[in-house]
Amino acid sequence: MSVKNYIKELLSFEEYSFSWSELKNYSDKSDIALRRELFRLTTKNEIINLRRDFYLIIPPRYSALGRLPLDLYADKLFKFLKKDYYIGLFSAAKYHGAAHQQVQKDYILSSPPALLDISKKNIKLEFHTVSVWPEKNVLDKRSDAGIFKISSPALTAADLINNQLKIGGINRIFTVIEELSEEIILSDLKELLSWYPNVSNLQRLGFILEQVKSDQEILKIVYDHISSKGFYPVLLSPEKGKKAGAVNNRWKVDVNIKPESDL
Repeated sequence: MSVKNYIKELLSFEEYSFSWSELKNYSDKSDIALRRELFRLTTKNEIINLRRDFYLIIPPRYSALGRLPLDLYADKLFKFLKKDYYIGLFSAAKYHGAAHQQVQKDYILSSPPALLDISKKNIKLEFHTVSVWPEKNVLDKRSDAGIFKISSPALTAADLINNQLKIGGINRIFTVIEELSEEIILSDLKELLSWYPNVSNLQRLGFILEQVKSDQEILKIVYDHISSKGFYPVLLSPEKGKKAGAVNNRWKVDVNIKPESDL
């Protein structure tokens, strides 16, 4: 059975990716013959060899884009990699309606060890490693290809703050959190506070939510939580070798970079 027929069968079941081992189990052709056909289909942009022995199918409706939406293959990719994951940061923010800033790549958070970023044709994946895996706040969403995992609005905001220096700085995340704040509900926030270990990031989150005039009940829950833990002055945007100075807000956040909204 040819690779072409295999792809046609997968698409009939709304599957958009496959591994070498899955193909081998399907076809009785030799490895050399299969590799040749894979190469031909790759040169015609009908498939993309995303990682060694893992392929994406680009059906006609996505051929102009030259890439697939992340939700059509993320879950299968990470089952192939045998790692925990969730779609996060700007990619998750976009799913939750914070689409003011157009992103040119997709962001995925995963368990250690770290993965190398992927840049293949029009597909750009940026991976970030999570040292303390979320106990909650990772949601199961459904796409045409099945279930995929994504951070909730509250976890997305916390992750944006935690990774701010790696993804463009405080001003890039500020407007996104401003949009996300409309999607953060009490139950989501309470779940985050039940396990999230980084008090400094919760201070920054509370400060930013107050700046964007978030719901007072939301602010109270965050403030009461960090007050029960005890907290100390922190920089809004961490700087190596620099400690927080004087603070004039209840969150004890030293505003070393003044955030500005694009909205």
